[in-house]
Amino acid sequence: MTELPAPGSSPRTQGHRLNDRAVHDRTVMYEILDSTVLCHVAMVFDHQPFVLPMGFARVGDELLIHGSTGARFMREMAAGAPVCVSVTMLDGLVVARSTFESSMNYRSVVIMGNPRLLEGDEKAAAADAISDGLIPGRVAEVRPSTRKELAATMILALPLDETSVKVRTGLGEDDPEDLGKGVWAGVIPLRTIADAPIPMDEEAASLPIPPSVQAWIAKPKA
Repeated sequence: MTELPAPGSSPRTQGHRLNDRAVHDRTVMYEILDSTVLCHVAMVFDHQPFVLPMGFARVGDELLIHGSTGARFMREMAAGAPVCVSVTMLDGLVVARSTFESSMNYRSVVIMGNPRLLEGDEKAAAADAISDGLIPGRVAEVRPSTRKELAATMILALPLDETSVKVRTGLGEDDPEDLGKGVWAGVIPLRTIADAPIPMDEEAASLPIPPSVQAWIAKPKA
C-alpha cells in the first residue's frame, strides 16, 4: 500500500509564516474534515477567481462534492480545472490586551488538486455517502435517488494528496508592556449548536422526529 503524503509536504502547501501552527498528521486532518459539512471551493476561469460555499463529505482519502450538471462551476471542474478547497472550524476569538495581538483559535485544511468525475455505481454510492455525511443514517430513512435525479447531479472526488493543515489553540500572547494596565484579556470560545428542528408541513409535524435527525441534534458539536 502506497504511503500517502503528510499535510504540508508539497512545495505548494508548505507554510512560509506561522509554521508553528502547521500540522503534519493526516489523522488530525481527517478529524477536522469530519467535524463539519461546509467547504469553500475556489477556481479561476475567464481570468476571474470564484469562490463558492459547498457541502461535502470525506470518504477515505477523497473529498466528495456535488452539484447540478448544468452548473458551469461543476462542468469546469469536471473538465480538469484545478481547484483549491478550504475548510475552517472557528473555535474561539482570542481577546488580547491590544488589537494587534488579538487573534482567533481555529482548525483549517486547504486542499489543492484536480477533481475527478464519478460515474455509474461509484457515483450512486458517492451520492449516498454525501447524504449520510451531512446527516448520518438519513439515506436509510428516505426513498432511493431516482435515475433522473442522479443524471441531473454531478459528483466530483478530490484526492487528499496535496493538503495543508493549520491549528491555533490557547490564549493570546500580550506584549509585556501591556500587562498590569487594567485591560481584560482572554478567549471567547465558539461552537456550533442545533436548535429544535422545524417541520416542513403538517404531515411532517404529525410524525416523530427521525432517528438520524435526533442523533444529529444530540451529538456534540465542534
